[in-house]
Amino acid sequence: MTPFIYKTGNSIFHNLDTRYKLVMMCLISIGILKALFPALALISIILITAMLNIGIKPLNSLNHLKYFLILLFFIFLSRAFTTPGEPLFSIFGVSVSSYGIKDGALVSIRFLIIMLLGMIFSHTTKPSSIKSAAEWFLKPVPFIPEKRASLMIGLSIRFLPLIIELSKQVSDAQKARCADNQKNPVKKIARLILPVLKKTFQTADNLALAMESRCFSEDRTDPEFNKSGYEIKSLFLTIILVLILILF
Repeated sequence: MTPFIYKTGNSIFHNLDTRYKLVMMCLISIGILKALFPALALISIILITAMLNIGIKPLNSLNHLKYFLILLFFIFLSRAFTTPGEPLFSIFGVSVSSYGIKDGALVSIRFLIIMLLGMIFSHTTKPSSIKSAAEWFLKPVPFIPEKRASLMIGLSIRFLPLIIELSKQVSDAQKARCADNQKNPVKKIARLILPVLKKTFQTADNLALAMESRCFSEDRTDPEFNKSGYEIKSLFLTIILVLILILF
């Protein structure tokens, strides 16, 4: 089971109204994008504590993010080599600046923390609740079919752990065929992505046929939301946290 799959629990994160959780997650993400290293250290401690509280082991979860970490590494390199500043050293005529290293590390850490935030959200929130919250937010927006849009969002969220599981299956199958002997990381990633995309599209087609054969309709009963009573307090603390992230 991956940490991106919802797991039942009785923590405050599980019991919060999904609409409030979405708002708080958006606010914290905005604060993270503005935060510097001291504030990022603070939010990292808070998120790691939250992960332990809901049963996610931070070190084990990194294993499920290994390809995302590779992407962050390339982002770090691109920033380090392209950001102007006082050069520290040169590789093949390309200079690496101290400001570029700092900027690359800052951007990479921000993206990693946002990913951990999303992991906590998906681990403590039912996909059906996310669909219902999306429908509630989109309902006042004109010219947007909120039921259809929320259905698409809900299906996308349900497909995320499936894609991760498919990636693991393809990776294991390739390792059994000595694919680890390929040292070129670009070819290695390409040979993983193409089969995963093919299997994902096939699964999506099968799901569409299954829904159609069961006469599925997007016109369903409006959702009901259960509140834990901690929503206002949690939102207030989130606003204070975001202000700290932005100012410090």
